[in-house]
Amino acid sequence: MSEKRNLDADRRRDLEIIAGLVEENSRVLDLGCGDGLFLRRLKEEKKVSVLGVEIDQDSIVRCVGNGVPVIQGDLNDDLNYLPENSFDLAILSHTLQETRRPDKLLEQIVSIGKTAAVSVINFGHWRCRLQVAFKGKMPRSSQMPFQWYDTPNIHFCTLQDFRELCASLGIKIVAEYPVSGRYPRLTKQFPNLFAIGCVFVLSK
Repeated sequence: MSEKRNLDADRRRDLEIIAGLVEENSRVLDLGCGDGLFLRRLKEEKKVSVLGVEIDQDSIVRCVGNGVPVIQGDLNDDLNYLPENSFDLAILSHTLQETRRPDKLLEQIVSIGKTAAVSVINFGHWRCRLQVAFKGKMPRSSQMPFQWYDTPNIHFCTLQDFRELCASLGIKIVAEYPVSGRYPRLTKQFPNLFAIGCVFVLSK
């Protein structure tokens, strides 16, 4: 799950949004933290206490090299080693669609963090819809650069799908921050169609 940690500004505007949500001197958990560069940035800029969870061994080595404490763990497994309300903010960015049971992971993340920031890729974006409708092919974009046969994404969802899942789980959506592509005004009005992704702030 470490490929999501491409910090290219054009691709990872969601991380800028999440960084703005982090309060100084708070406790922050990043599930699927990749190389730990984002947590290092938060640690240096916001003086927060950080912890990452990552499955990839090479990424874990880079985390340690970046001075970020990290636990090796699979997000498809139970996260009971992370106590309830043990973090002020739990982060899950561009990872939910790679897990076997996104619903189970969401239930856990809102228990571990007092609040959670979940960044999702919008598979309902208009470009994705057009690729399927007119090319008859699975969509690809800067958010989804993989071919259908080598993609780590196994659960595709739109922003509306995500909202409905949270409602069914009794999870409160505190705020939504759509990530705009080329059309910021249309993104604000019709995020499910024009947002390339969205950062959802969640709580129990």
